[in-house]
Amino acid sequence: MSLPQPSDDALAQSERLVQTIHAAIAKAGGWIPFSRYMALALYEPGLGYYSGGARKFGPGGDFITSPELTPLFGQALAAQVEQVMRVSAPAMIEVGAGTGLLAADLLLELERRGSLPETYSILEVSGELRERQFDTLAAKAPHLASRVRWLDTLPEHFSGVLVANEVLDVMPVHIVAQRPEGLFERGVALDDSGTLRWADSPATGAVAEYATALELPQPQSGEYVTEINLAGRAWIAEWARRLDKGALLLIDYGYPRAEYYLPSRSNGTLLCYYRHNAHADPFLWPGLNDITAFVDFTAAAEAAFEAGLDVYGYANQAAFLFNCGVLECLARRAPEESADYIRAARAVQRLTTPQEMGELFKVLAVGKGIDEPLLGFLRGDRVHAL
Repeated sequence: MSLPQPSDDALAQSERLVQTIHAAIAKAGGWIPFSRYMALALYEPGLGYYSGGARKFGPGGDFITSPELTPLFGQALAAQVEQVMRVSAPAMIEVGAGTGLLAADLLLELERRGSLPETYSILEVSGELRERQFDTLAAKAPHLASRVRWLDTLPEHFSGVLVANEVLDVMPVHIVAQRPEGLFERGVALDDSGTLRWADSPATGAVAEYATALELPQPQSGEYVTEINLAGRAWIAEWARRLDKGALLLIDYGYPRAEYYLPSRSNGTLLCYYRHNAHADPFLWPGLNDITAFVDFTAAAEAAFEAGLDVYGYANQAAFLFNCGVLECLARRAPEESADYIRAARAVQRLTTPQEMGELFKVLAVGKGIDEPLLGFLRGDRVHAL
């Protein structure tokens, strides 16, 4: 695949990050787990993909998220947010708010519904994205911008609703390789010329314990490679400790465990994105590419349950959005024969058809202290499939 060439400034920034990664490898004795590399590549202050200044979202970035496609995504999601706030507390936290479009869409729709949160908090690690979120809110919902605050750390206690759209997939993952001779953890080292390369080491500790419990497919020859998101499990458990009442709405692409660790998926799910091109080389231009792994939703639900949360629902994105009234939101958009309606309908089709995002993306709701069924899972509930 031929990828667009980065600018000289972007390449220089990437090279600075490469030197930081080299130093981390040297300090660790010549080898670091892939999870450490992924954390550096995505989140190293000032240099990582999400903490640097490169444009990431939308047509001019590297990928398009659901809120970038259409405000109807946020308008439908607002129905579920409204219900959770009504039965818990009028407060909301969005984790990883991207350009701020989802925040603006949610606030405007919640205002229309007469259900504005008293506070809308954004937990964002990127200073550059914080600025973009501020600008988006000032442009799209200036009269509501004062309700928004940015958090530097997780609150000690929280009641209300938390939304995390495409957050779990960019948490640093461990990579393991099951071979006939045993279980290995895949990491990163340097070759003789100083180039980043894959390097394996026998799996130990929590990685080995968790991977062994998965009972991964045992190859007769070769290897079975997959990802383990221990960081995501720990993150959910931490929110469980802090949540007094309410729900976490986790939206991402992924599978339940029975589909994640299929024998046919022997190369794992790790993907990189650069200028709307997907590729498989996480060592290409570190800091300029997004690196993601599909979410094991069974693991996410287990982490929540083990930490004391209830599992309120699991559905594909299509079922969730239909349950939340996305078609009613579309009907309000414009006359059916108008160009605006046609564009919006095409966006909804992309969000909901199985061949696009409707089946690949899932929604998991976990929480505490809610007794009534959640709107987004009233029909097509798939808790049994976890």
